[in-house]
Amino acid sequence: MTYVFLQYYWWFLVSLLAALLVFLMFVQGANSMVRSLGWTAEGRRLVVNSTGRKWEFTFTTLVTFGGAFFASFPLFYSTSFGGAYWLWMIILFSFVLQAVSYEFQNKLGNLLGPQTFQWFLVLNGILGPLLLGGAVATFFEGSNFVVEKANFIDAGAVTPVISRWGNASHGLDALLNPWVLVFGLAVMFLARTLGTLYIINNVNDEDIRSRASVRLVGSAVPFVVLFVAYLVHLLLKDGYAWEAETGQIYMEPNKYLHNLLQMWPLLILLLVGVVLVLWGIVAEVLRGSKQNQSPLLAVSGIWPAGIGTVLTVLSLLLCAGWNYTAYYPSTFDPQMSLTIENSSSSYFTLNTMFYVSLLIPFVLAYIVYCWRKIDSRKLNSDELVHDEAY
Repeated sequence: MTYVFLQYYWWFLVSLLAALLVFLMFVQGANSMVRSLGWTAEGRRLVVNSTGRKWEFTFTTLVTFGGAFFASFPLFYSTSFGGAYWLWMIILFSFVLQAVSYEFQNKLGNLLGPQTFQWFLVLNGILGPLLLGGAVATFFEGSNFVVEKANFIDAGAVTPVISRWGNASHGLDALLNPWVLVFGLAVMFLARTLGTLYIINNVNDEDIRSRASVRLVGSAVPFVVLFVAYLVHLLLKDGYAWEAETGQIYMEPNKYLHNLLQMWPLLILLLVGVVLVLWGIVAEVLRGSKQNQSPLLAVSGIWPAGIGTVLTVLSLLLCAGWNYTAYYPSTFDPQMSLTIENSSSSYFTLNTMFYVSLLIPFVLAYIVYCWRKIDSRKLNSDELVHDEAY
């Protein structure tokens, strides 16, 4: 195995983890609508208990994604997680609120009351996908960071910090870019769409399902509009490319369009993913309107939409890092942009982790097994009397 192969391999794994994370944020999407899906206390508890069965998967995937990025591309980790400090701290704080809310909202001695913790879930459901989507958008739009590798070997350096932010905002300046907000909002509405599809499939309550069918259209329409707008912008914008021989960064017109055309399997993956997402949405809308007669539309919408989400996000992230593309551009100085070549771990580290990664299929098989056991029967109001209910 060559060093280049390992770099491409680990970018694929990191991208796959990110794609799975976006799909699993259906938990945040459903939580953001907990008060509109359930108009009664019992209805809200049903929604919370439905997402409460899966929130550990989302949180674990987020942590695993961060750990994999740190191990395989440590310079990105130190630059983004260290430089864009406030952006990531708000994201992590919102996920901490989620964990606390699930555990304590209906415990004895809860002085804040269940509704306060449900509002915390709503806050996480909005901020989590919005800010994570904004962070992913910086892979294409760039961030204001400085990389000074000389500080690592210069004993006389004033500060031995390799990466720092170019201003005092520590990552919040990315939200001033309208296209970052467009992509962040697209991810947020995607999470709400997936969350609605999940609740329809998982909760055995006609009142909640009928309400969710209406909310589905209200989330899916803005998602499609925002995603198509950003995709057109992405395919037409200049991208940060790099030369293999010199490592120099330069601007290439329509870089991401060229990536998809030159790596045509990714283009097919993207198109298949988009079609599956639309299939899942249309199937559920027609089911709710009693017009779903085709066997192709009889499947529960969460599964084609979920698979399509993974394929779409995976293709976009591979497009951001493969084919001599700077996956984390620096708007401060383009020559400081990060590529999978200049930001990866050593050959020894990547090679050692390669053998560890062979255990991933077994982990995924265990997750599928646990998921099937958890969803062996639909959630209903009878389960709210059990001790394990949230």
